[in-house]
Amino acid sequence: MAGTTTPKPPETNRAGLQKKDYAGSKSTLCIGCGHDLITARVIDACYDLSIKPEELVKLSGIGCSSKTPAYFISRSFSFNSVHGRMPSIATGTALANRKLHMIGVSGDGDTANIGMGQFVHLMRRNLDLTYIIENNGVYGLTKGQFSATADKGSKLKHGAVNPFHAIDLCALAVELGCGFVARLFAGNTKMMRQVVQAAMAYEGLAVLDIISPCVTFNNHAGSTKSFPFAKDNEFALQDIGFVPTYDPHYEDMKEGEERVVKLGDGSKITIKALDRDHDPSNRIAALNLLAEYHESGKIPTGIIYLNEKEPRFVDQINMCDTPLSHLKQDVLRPSKAALDEIMDSLS
Repeated sequence: MAGTTTPKPPETNRAGLQKKDYAGSKSTLCIGCGHDLITARVIDACYDLSIKPEELVKLSGIGCSSKTPAYFISRSFSFNSVHGRMPSIATGTALANRKLHMIGVSGDGDTANIGMGQFVHLMRRNLDLTYIIENNGVYGLTKGQFSATADKGSKLKHGAVNPFHAIDLCALAVELGCGFVARLFAGNTKMMRQVVQAAMAYEGLAVLDIISPCVTFNNHAGSTKSFPFAKDNEFALQDIGFVPTYDPHYEDMKEGEERVVKLGDGSKITIKALDRDHDPSNRIAALNLLAEYHESGKIPTGIIYLNEKEPRFVDQINMCDTPLSHLKQDVLRPSKAALDEIMDSLS
């Protein structure tokens, strides 16, 4: 028919999927919650990286934050664990099928309070896991009491002042050997998108401590986890760009303009220092940076520490390349002759 135009085909990624294929259920969180901003950036990152939903596992514990995996990529595997026990489920998942991508979503209460013991040992093991901490400094599901990440001197809505020192999860992660540690602010969506992509491309454990204001219980004057406070006190360490392995434009970048770090899958992170030249490959500098700004009230955001050579959990325990869940009984069950040989060697 004259005058008609052919509709433009929907945009797809390298996996042939549309952005809508990465959607989840409608959020039931409070309108304006920082957690929903993080969810949107996770969807962006998985779409940009062309991760197939069926090759992704979403893990969580208990809390407002742990509801968010329901709001992205419904076609993926998902497991909501007991409060604070998500790292155990992640470890089991890594052992069963090392080929799967894993995203763990936790909160400051789920991680720094009841789940602290599990968090500590997860940092030591270096699983292939992107661990997102949606950090708002309060227990949102139980009416806004302080969590262990609430800053000393911060106030609740009704005026109570927190007398205790905060646990710095980034500092703890660096101290315990995590190879990719970043602090982000949910309101800085550009940086979040880049860093989430880089974290998912990293071969090993990537911890993202994201300040995610609770608009119901912790977004008022006196809160150090509010949108206004974070916007006024965010201190961006870098201008971060993520260059995937398939990007053909990397060679056009001018030499010497940025520090380039190559990840295990061949992707590259480009880091351009802004106000100060923080070297994220220097572990001592990372710890000193966090200590310096902890008392100042400023929130340094960006990649705090990055060690692309940290040995992975599956390699340290000499796991075979084939996922254990795919091995057949004739491979898993030693023959009588093999067992006899083992017993004879022990005699």
